[in-house]
Amino acid sequence: MTNNKTLDKQLVINIAEQTLTMYQQQTEVARYVVSTAKNGIGSQQDSGCTPLGRHIIEQKIGGSEPMNAVFVGRVPTGEIYDTNLGELHPKRDWILSRILWLSGLEEGLNKGSNSQGGCDTYERYIYIHGTPDTEPMSIPLSHGCIRMRNTDIVELFEQVEEGMPVMIIVD
Repeated sequence: MTNNKTLDKQLVINIAEQTLTMYQQQTEVARYVVSTAKNGIGSQQDSGCTPLGRHIIEQKIGGSEPMNAVFVGRVPTGEIYDTNLGELHPKRDWILSRILWLSGLEEGLNKGSNSQGGCDTYERYIYIHGTPDTEPMSIPLSHGCIRMRNTDIVELFEQVEEGMPVMIIVD
C-alpha cells in the first residue's frame, strides 16, 4: 500500500538517544522523544527487548479513536485512560491513542526465526504506540514496543502510511 509520498519518507528510532525522527527526502522534518525496551535491544520472542534493523509500518490502528483511547489486543476497549483508571489497573501495559504495528524485513534478525527461536517483530506485536503522559520519556521502560506521548503519536499517525520504512538503530 505504498505510494510515492511514502517512498521519500522514513522513520528512524535511535535507541541511544531515545528518539524517533521522521525524514522526508533525507531531511529531518520531525523528532519525538520515545521510550524503548527496559530489557534493551534484541529480537527474540518473549525477550521484552526492542528489535533492531529494517522494518515497515505494517498496520495503522485507531485512527478514528479519541486521544487516550485504551487498546487491548489492538482493539479499543471503549475506555479513555485517566489517572483513576491507571490506579485501578496498576500492572497494565497501557497501549493508548494509536498503534503503528511494525513488521521486520530481515530474515533471522527481525523476521521469521533463527537458531534461538522466533524473532519476528510482527508476531511479537511490536508497536509504536501512545502511553500514559505520567510515564517518563527518554528512559527505556517499555516491554519491547516504542512508547510515545499521546499528542505525539496522534500527530505522527497522520503523517505516516502503511508500508513506510522504519529503521531501528543502536545510535
